[in-house]
Amino acid sequence: MSTSEQQRDPATAGPGQEPSASGTPSPTGDPEPSDSAAPNSTSPVGRLAATVERLRREVRAAQAEAEGRALVELAKGILVERLGCGPAQAARQLTELAEQARVTPLEFAVEVINQAARDRVSEVTDAFLAAAEGALERASAVRLRAAESGALAADDTQAVADSLLEHALRPLGAVAVAVWAAGADGSLTLSGSAGFSPAEATRWRYVPPEVSTVARRGLTERTGQWFTSLATTGLPTIGRHLHPDGGRVAVPAGTGGRIHGVLEIAWPGPLEPQPPQVVRQVEALAELCAHTLETSTLRHEVGQEPRVLPDAAELMDLADGLHDPALVLVPHVDGDGQLVDFRIQHVNSRFLDPAGRPRAVVNGALLLEAFPMAAGKSELFQRVERVYATGEAYRAQRMHLTALVDQVPLSAVADISISRHGGCVLLIWRIEDETARLASLLQHAQRLGRIGGFEENLLTSEITWNDQLFGLYGRAPSSTPVPLEELPAHAHPDDAVAIRRFLRTLLHHRRPASAAFRLQRPDGVTRHIRVVAEPVLDTDGRLFVVRGAYQDISAQHWTEVALAATRDQLAHTEQQATERNRLTLQLQHAIMPPTQAPLRVSGLDVAVRYRPAETEHLVGGDWYDVVVLPSGLVLLCVGDVAGHGIEAATSMVVLRNALRGLAVTGAGPGQLLSWLNIVAHHLTGAVTATAVCALYDPGRRTLRWARAGHLPPVLVRGAEAAPLPLVRGMLLGAVPEAVYEEDELQFAPQDTLLMYTDGLIERRDRSVEESLSHLLTTARSAPKTLDQQLDRLLTYSKSDTDDDTCIVGIRVA
Repeated sequence: MSTSEQQRDPATAGPGQEPSASGTPSPTGDPEPSDSAAPNSTSPVGRLAATVERLRREVRAAQAEAEGRALVELAKGILVERLGCGPAQAARQLTELAEQARVTPLEFAVEVINQAARDRVSEVTDAFLAAAEGALERASAVRLRAAESGALAADDTQAVADSLLEHALRPLGAVAVAVWAAGADGSLTLSGSAGFSPAEATRWRYVPPEVSTVARRGLTERTGQWFTSLATTGLPTIGRHLHPDGGRVAVPAGTGGRIHGVLEIAWPGPLEPQPPQVVRQVEALAELCAHTLETSTLRHEVGQEPRVLPDAAELMDLADGLHDPALVLVPHVDGDGQLVDFRIQHVNSRFLDPAGRPRAVVNGALLLEAFPMAAGKSELFQRVERVYATGEAYRAQRMHLTALVDQVPLSAVADISISRHGGCVLLIWRIEDETARLASLLQHAQRLGRIGGFEENLLTSEITWNDQLFGLYGRAPSSTPVPLEELPAHAHPDDAVAIRRFLRTLLHHRRPASAAFRLQRPDGVTRHIRVVAEPVLDTDGRLFVVRGAYQDISAQHWTEVALAATRDQLAHTEQQATERNRLTLQLQHAIMPPTQAPLRVSGLDVAVRYRPAETEHLVGGDWYDVVVLPSGLVLLCVGDVAGHGIEAATSMVVLRNALRGLAVTGAGPGQLLSWLNIVAHHLTGAVTATAVCALYDPGRRTLRWARAGHLPPVLVRGAEAAPLPLVRGMLLGAVPEAVYEEDELQFAPQDTLLMYTDGLIERRDRSVEESLSHLLTTARSAPKTLDQQLDRLLTYSKSDTDDDTCIVGIRVA
């Protein structure tokens, strides 16, 4: 509430007093001189005289309070009578209620006496609450008057901040205050502060535009922003590290609809919801800061000259020099100083009213009266109001403006520019011409499609080309266009037949036609062009105009050529790959032993299975071998060469045949793998492979075996299945020389041994241990015959790598 409003409001009179005839309460009951007799209140001298007068009245009020002890005793007696309590309890009750209402005991005692005529105790209690609220309102008014007195006596914004904190905000629990000045570019400058260290004030001297802070958030709402705790906002602000959990209030400081800055107040702890009296007091303090910011001298950077803001006359001259329609607006305020509208001070000569009204009708009218739809969906009035309040310019493209013409809303699309210049607002709008917009759209479409249009009058020989067509032909815009009949002279000789057919269809048969040809430009560049044209006949059916378009399809042509070449190359590559896979499969099938070949060994059943890869291009190097050696021992082996394709298949042949030849020496499986490692490393182009090699002695029913980086064999005995214990052995071909350990297994009747490659168990989504566990579970349920068991393993295999698979199984009879 402003000072003038407090002086007019009877509720602000002192306790037990009536407003004087002049509207100013007197502590003694006598009328005081009216402020109207004082000097002009808008001048510094008038404000100082008003401040002295208010301070004199406050001194008289304090004297009246000292003389009112009798009133306090009378109020205690009323409480004793009404509440039925003792004098001491009545005194405590009076003191507690006065503290709760944040007023002096004298003021509260007067309220008790004024309510003594009530008949019921419940009504007395209600009067206590009303008295507390009124006293709180008056206490806020006293603090506001004290702060206003200090602000008027101050000579800069820094002194205003000190006065606000000392007289008005510390009683509310606040510990610091900052006064920000809003710049026309959206920036914030710390104009004054109190309660913050000098280093903190220096660090926050300037906040650039578009930086989100607590103070900037205060500009978005008319009532400001009340934050319970800074910790919940995450916004930076001055003094945040001093009170990280403290409450903050940011209220816009504005007068007459114009915002000059922000008042920011800091509390040490979380801020509880404040009563309406405190909210109104903070808003009044913000308005006081707005007056100070408005009248204070603008600070400028060192070396910069102060800006001279143009007045309305200069702004009108500026608007007349624009090529776009422009309005010069000035604020229109009501009796209370509140902005309610903008008056159209000037309309420039370029102005075109959407409703078709002359300039004289619009000039001088209020904005909402002349354009009542401006406050609708377009929010034009709100934008103007915002620019005037903050000084931040606003730009918008393709804003829909609506005007009422004979009570019918008509819409137009315009580009809007709003800016503040001193105390005026310049509104510029450019109504979008639909014809110009479509012409621009057509030009962009022709540019993107590389299309040039033409029209040829066959009667007058007049030819019209657009700029795009001159560019396609590689000719200057000032040169002469090429007639259709001369088109063959500018085309490749091989395209003459297509062009003549096009001209005959168009000119002789008078039907639309199109043709593709190679255009030979003067600069030596050849472009692939498609021409499309149609005849235009007059009322007598005679051909008099031909119009059409040329399109540069060079990029499309070369793309089609490249795609055709790519398709040919892919077909050739696919054919080569098919032949290669076919040869690989034939080689693999030719060299692998038959899977159902019987093997005659006393007391031993032998079975093998081979499953090739499901995808032909994944033909791999899995191999197996079962052969009876001259010594009577049975050689059992499986292996897997790294990689796929014909290289892996040929390497598999080398290793398999080498192992067969080495086995006739009578060496053990470990020695055989050592020699095979030398073969893989030196004689096959550094091929790597894994393998398991075993020698079975039918007489002793024993098996000696060794491994080279391969999965161990699985022994099925009764209802149990388990892998053989691992023995050390590096994969083949990794190093020049390697040593492989051996192990020996004693078979029992009906024992089954399974040797396999990783294609049987390998999965992309499971570990080797999980896949091996599934294999053991399947192997435990052994069918009657060995062949059935191997078939069962292939059937229930969960491998998903599409790799080759080899299985060798032996069962002791």
